[in-house]
Amino acid sequence: MFIDLAMSDGAVAALIDRFRHHWLAQVDNRETGRSDLREVANLVLTKASADWIGIPEHSRDDRILAESLAEMIDNTGSFGPSAWLALVSRRRTERWLISIVEAVRDGSLVVIDECALKTICVFYRDADGRALSTEAAAVELLNLLRPIAAISRWIVFLALALARNPERQERFRGGHDDEIEGFVEEVQRLYPFFPFVGAKLRKDLVWQGHPLVKGDWLLLDLYGTTHDPRLFPQPTVFDPERGSSWRNEDFRFIPQGGGRPETSHRCPGEKIIVEILKETLKLVCRNRPLRITPADADIPLGSIPASPVPPISICPRAVSGAPPRGLADDRW
Repeated sequence: MFIDLAMSDGAVAALIDRFRHHWLAQVDNRETGRSDLREVANLVLTKASADWIGIPEHSRDDRILAESLAEMIDNTGSFGPSAWLALVSRRRTERWLISIVEAVRDGSLVVIDECALKTICVFYRDADGRALSTEAAAVELLNLLRPIAAISRWIVFLALALARNPERQERFRGGHDDEIEGFVEEVQRLYPFFPFVGAKLRKDLVWQGHPLVKGDWLLLDLYGTTHDPRLFPQPTVFDPERGSSWRNEDFRFIPQGGGRPETSHRCPGEKIIVEILKETLKLVCRNRPLRITPADADIPLGSIPASPVPPISICPRAVSGAPPRGLADDRW
């Protein structure tokens, strides 16, 4: 079900259409003022994903939903009060989604057949012919909403890469569509997001001479693998010509996990991520000119999930009369 929802060409195109619509409404219609890019992107992605899933606008509050999703994502690697806040946000959102599922199933909320909401709530059957429980259906809806909102962090890193490579922004402004995916994939390779993914062993085994016991936690080092000089020469250099691609399905370029999404620990939404970042790059470079600052932001590797410090901001700028170059905060 998830492969069909997240990887079919038609589904991805429909989500990109909603993303473009909300980006233009939130970003290109702004007259003045500086905005935190992560907050803007999170709201745009929340609106786009809710539309795409099929949740009617009258049944949701996009700003509250965006804030809840952000709390879950921002506090993923936290302990104590921050983690409790994320858990409260998750439980509150799941209760709301349970009410949505119940309304779809009892007919009080009418939605079109061709949407993820109807697929998950009504059409899906497991191998024994059973529908998902109400609670499971709500969780699966959240498993679409939350990861799509999390792409806001990749958008921030994409903007940072454009700010640090202004010549690329000018190049993309004039076309060169065949180079866009390489730029996007290098953003995924170079910049940290979640540094690893974890899983518990289901059985005892010996790996390269190391005995491992059922129940042990293993961590797959995503950041270390995509920065390994044996796999990626000069790994700290931003090089969009490396030829990395999510289509390879190997175990070297693994910002979203390795192997095939159907059979291994690789995100089935990787195609969505790449296509949204490609669309973002086009919108940033070819629509209303935006000022992206600061180009010299730091990325603390001790934070999970990682994010630039200070935050990346955007603001409209005039087509002519751009400020002088030379300072990090004035790079484009």
